Parts: sequence; C-alpha cells; structure tokens
Amino acid sequence: MRSFKYTITDEVGIHARPAGLLAKKAKEFDSAITVEKDGKSVNATKLMMLMGLGVKCGDTVTVTAEGTDEEAAAAAMEQFFKENL
Repeated sequence: MRSFKYTITDEVGIHARPAGLLAKKAKEFDSAITVEKDGKSVNATKLMMLMGLGVKCGDTVTVTAEGTDEEAAAAAMEQFFKENL
C-alpha cells in the first residue's frame, strides 16, 4: 500500500471538472485508489463520491493506492494532484 497527503491549492477545491479528470486518471490503474478527507474515504474512480467529500482549497487529503501497480499509481496520482489541484 502506498499513500501520500496533499493539501489542495485549487481555489475551488475538487469540483466537477477536476473530479472527472481524477476519476478518469484513477481508472488507468489496476490498483484500488482512494481519497480520504476527515475520516471519510471514497473510491477515486467514483465522480459523485469524490465531489461528495466537499474538498475545498486548503483541505488536506490522503490518497492511497493498493494493488499490483500501486507504486506507479501513487506516483501518477501525486503528479496529477500537483498539476491539477
């Protein structure tokens, strides 16, 4: 299992557009990827669940990848967060 924490810098947080891109990116991997905020964890491939977390600018989330390609998945997701959120 690989995980990292990231503090959201996008001024509107995880809203529809970046949540859609995030879900699409997460679907590229065999590993189960989850995003957690305030003890609530959701599958990163589920758009509506991601938006339901209510992640705002300044919130810190924990992203976890677990599975056969977890190292590649975690690295790619961390890069995605830095570039898009």
